Amino acid sequence: MANSHVIIAPSVLAADFAHLAADIERVVAARADWLHLDIMDGQFVDNISFGPGMVKTIRGLTDLPLDVHLMIERADHYVPRFIEAGANSITVHVEPEAKHEISKTLRSIREGGCRAGLTLNPETPFAFVESHLPNIDLLLIMTVHPGFGGQAFKPEMMEKVRRAQDLRSSLGMRYEIEVDGGINAETACVSIENGAEVIVAGTSIFKTNDYRLAINSLRGESSAPTNS
Repeated sequence: MANSHVIIAPSVLAADFAHLAADIERVVAARADWLHLDIMDGQFVDNISFGPGMVKTIRGLTDLPLDVHLMIERADHYVPRFIEAGANSITVHVEPEAKHEISKTLRSIREGGCRAGLTLNPETPFAFVESHLPNIDLLLIMTVHPGFGGQAFKPEMMEKVRRAQDLRSSLGMRYEIEVDGGINAETACVSIENGAEVIVAGTSIFKTNDYRLAINSLRGESSAPTNS
């Protein structure tokens, strides 16, 4: 069944950086809704990606919303730089290893005109985020351990997705539920069935020949191959 209301956010980390402008043009033409930008510092996660300068470059290439995921320590210190670079939403981690005051960081994101997101790693209990749910616009459930693409989807994380949906409904909150990690057409369907509304996918889009077909398949649509 097609899910036209589902938001598809291609993860730019999987794009060809030698042809970044062309890849972004292709996903825009393929009806992506957002772009997901993974920021890694080599400390909170064991990988390094890019920073505010790249976000600013991407901002100049598209009008799509930029969904920035800060997998870094001291997110509170860096948030203003990503706001200035053109982020539309900024998601930070709840784990103590992220070394920031979560409520204060979320407030600064919103005060800067961005949507505020919170995320938790697969091994982190859902209880860690519960007190912050009234203060967020986006809850990101990691379905792999963050840091590297191409990992296998963890279906047990769907319990957290269902919990997020149940709490939102029972408490009258309005945050969107996002999933990221090991997402392809099959796991996107599983995630959507369990309550996810924002689907982040990297290799299953950027490593294919047909971006439109890949994005359609994540929504549960079928389409003849195109050149997008």
